[in-house]
Amino acid sequence: MEQYEIKNMIIDDESNGQEHVTVEFTLEEKQYSITFDKSDLEIINAWLFENGSSVPANLSEQIIESVREEVKKKI
Repeated sequence: MEQYEIKNMIIDDESNGQEHVTVEFTLEEKQYSITFDKSDLEIINAWLFENGSSVPANLSEQIIESVREEVKKKI
């Protein structure tokens, strides 16, 4: 499986009571961010940051599941 490194994890408490978890990580020397709904860890969005802009990330289910498992362990 591809190796990634989590750089940062932020838990956002929004005003309407929903919490989100945003995970920033590197994979193959590229910067990514995935935001999950904290209650069920469903993906809200995923971004790839390159060349000063962001585009929707195309990540494998294996990577997404692995990151999700890391989030479960840390929250």
